[in-house]
Amino acid sequence: MFRRKRQGYDMKKSINLWAFPYPGKWTLRQCFELAKDAGFDAVEINFELEGEFSAKSSDRDLRRVGRLARRVGIEISGVCSFLFWPYPLTDNDPAKRSRAMELTGRMIEAARLVGTENVLVVPGVVYAPWVKDAEPVPPEVCDQRAREAIRALLPKAEREGVYLNIENIFANAYLLSPQEMNQFVDSFQHPRVRVHFDTGNIMQYQFPEHWIPILGQRIKNVHFKEWDKRTSEFTLYTFRTLLDGTTNWPAVVTELDKIGYRDYVTFEYFHPFEHYPEALIYQSSEALDWILGRKG
Repeated sequence: MFRRKRQGYDMKKSINLWAFPYPGKWTLRQCFELAKDAGFDAVEINFELEGEFSAKSSDRDLRRVGRLARRVGIEISGVCSFLFWPYPLTDNDPAKRSRAMELTGRMIEAARLVGTENVLVVPGVVYAPWVKDAEPVPPEVCDQRAREAIRALLPKAEREGVYLNIENIFANAYLLSPQEMNQFVDSFQHPRVRVHFDTGNIMQYQFPEHWIPILGQRIKNVHFKEWDKRTSEFTLYTFRTLLDGTTNWPAVVTELDKIGYRDYVTFEYFHPFEHYPEALIYQSSEALDWILGRKG
């Protein structure tokens, strides 16, 4: 069989917990153990309204999650959450904005308690067409509210030793170019405000390998999501398993390497396999090995 020598990339493999049938079928321990067995270095965990890693969790509960990961021998690459959609930091309803600040503040505390320095933040939403009854926010109002929210969260992030990593999301109609993202992040002049770069979130209209050199060392954490430009629809089901799309992965990892990125690359996927769900975990780990030049 033909083999060509490939460059290897020194980045850490991670997987988001949404790829697992948790909490419906598997326990958190089972998820951590399977990720470890599949060859992942870390798992990204998701903050919910209820559950063992949630707004209802006590400090003791949250520390328990961190201890479990350490006992299994797997790192926690960051904290992620869907709560930025029902509770946007820029919502027109002041009560929702207040709840959003409360939840994000608790995410910051939770990150420190489980032992990670990364919190993914969606700073604002002009309009999310896939959110039922979403009310649009004028762009200039969204921008003002987003900046006020991040400024208000920064003191807590600094105390807790946590980074507020701003994610690029095309489905929120805000920060739609790398230049806009840079301007937003740089405006705080604070080392705790960085970028969580998601490859798939811009693939419908742009290319991740074009964003990376512009964002540069602002990138603190990364999602690897697969997208197929041969489809024009957008739902959470549009995202595909790694390598089953049109992402130019050689170009993506080359550009990440050029900026000196050596941290986590997290596979994010929203629907576990109905049958043999462990297969998704193992095949995603192997796909990352191909992408990172560890196979072939």
